Amino acid sequence: MPKSQKNALSAQDWAEAALEAIGRRGVEGVAVEPLARELGVTKGSFYWHFANRDALLTAALARWEARETDEVLARVQQETDPRARIKRLVTEVNTSRRASRIYTALSSATKPSFVREYVERVSRRRLQFLIDCYAALGLGPGRARQWALQTYSVFLGSLQIRRDLPGEWPAADDPAFADYVRFLMVSLLPPEAQAEDNDDNGGRTADTPAAASPAVAQSR
Repeated sequence: MPKSQKNALSAQDWAEAALEAIGRRGVEGVAVEPLARELGVTKGSFYWHFANRDALLTAALARWEARETDEVLARVQQETDPRARIKRLVTEVNTSRRASRIYTALSSATKPSFVREYVERVSRRRLQFLIDCYAALGLGPGRARQWALQTYSVFLGSLQIRRDLPGEWPAADDPAFADYVRFLMVSLLPPEAQAEDNDDNGGRTADTPAAASPAVAQSR
């Protein structure tokens, strides 16, 4: 195969295709020949960029980790109010169905063993970000961790529902999704933070309709 043809697809193209396959078929569904057929190339294109399947998975996981931590947390960090950061993080991680499918597939994978390392690192970074948000609300270290763990457990529960009862989960542009986020912000903020939030919003309570976060419009 001419060099120009081998380079027609980049390593990132293959990594993205692998992530898509993980979301649809799980980690075990990542195989070179089926991916090559889906991409419309021969296996030679794959071996131009990767030595083997594990190398492709490593590239895909590195791309996933950057997207789900560095990129998401950088956007959320733009919010100066820690309550707004919590709300935006909750909204972002619950918005993308594709991201949810990939996370669920990776978290349930048992091999290769290095997949678990990526999942744990992403989870710990998200949890630490939440701990920092709750600490910024004035909670002590132990209480901040407790609230962060509760919030993260709700996120994991939502993934389970989307996997087991996909038809029950509202789309990001469904008003029910905005209601869900408002419900979470009542449930996942300590009472003293809710009181401050009501003061900041002119006395509006959690039951009063509010505009959905811009993050709801994030791509699926």
